[in-house]
Amino acid sequence: ALARLAERWAEFHDFRALAEVDLRRRDQRHRFLAVVLLQAPASIRLEALSPFGPPLFVGVVHDRRLVAYNPLANAATVAPATSDTAVRLLSLPLEPDDLVGILAGRPAPLRDLRLAEIAAAEDGQPVLVVVGGDHQQRLWMDFATGVVRQLEVTGGLYEIRVAYERAPDGALTGLTVDAPRARLRGAVRYRDPVLNAGLDPDRFALTLPEGARIEPLR
Repeated sequence: ALARLAERWAEFHDFRALAEVDLRRRDQRHRFLAVVLLQAPASIRLEALSPFGPPLFVGVVHDRRLVAYNPLANAATVAPATSDTAVRLLSLPLEPDDLVGILAGRPAPLRDLRLAEIAAAEDGQPVLVVVGGDHQQRLWMDFATGVVRQLEVTGGLYEIRVAYERAPDGALTGLTVDAPRARLRGAVRYRDPVLNAGLDPDRFALTLPEGARIEPLR
């Protein structure tokens, strides 16, 4: 099972799609259409589209750097792309490659693997349990193909559950996310996803306009 997971991660190079995003965090709800670009191992570009004019928001993770830019305000937040930054933004301790793997439906293998076993879940189905230095994963998967149907990540005060929606051939069509301790819930529905088309790394470079205001990470 571990070998199949590692093979699927190694086979992944890039992913692009339009995405219908519905995100709720605490008492706020955000719904928008976005362009999503992913590239292994740890590059992300998300553009929230507006009906007219420039995008409403551009977020990029690349070369261990996060840039979140609001074109309407010409303001940006720039920070290291680390799990500490993810905690401050999302209340979830996810490294960039973790987030890429989750959004692409191909969870990245845990670093610092200490234990792996196949156990029975609450519904009686077999589940792969993987324990690392800081986190534990539980993966509901097809042990022959390595396709993951559901993922649970726990560690410290954090917990995230992801359920994938897939076509009959296993292709990813969407996902739902529930992080109760962070009071975060969301759904992503992919339109016309394209896997391993060969994205140019320059697509993940974001040059801020002259005069853009850099705001501190809150």
